[in-house]
Amino acid sequence: MNVEVTFFGPFQEAAGEKELTVSVAAGATVRDLFEAIGEDNPELPEKVLGEDGELVDSVTVSRNGRDVRLDEGAATELDDGDVLRAAPPVHGG
Repeated sequence: MNVEVTFFGPFQEAAGEKELTVSVAAGATVRDLFEAIGEDNPELPEKVLGEDGELVDSVTVSRNGRDVRLDEGAATELDDGDVLRAAPPVHGG
């Protein structure tokens, strides 16, 4: 199945592109997706996933416009055609 991912800020630099379409197996999770992307872009998973395999607190990952933390976090299962956005913390005032 295919999942579209859009990266912002340092995640775009680590992924090497702003947008990717990633093929993952049925039943894949958000964690699986970032690990698959990490095969070609090894810096990216460490920016998004902590050592425990969960999302880093300061990172926002949304699936079809909904924060994945409201579901299962990094264990959220993906569906074909899902659209993910990975964004760093936003600072400003």
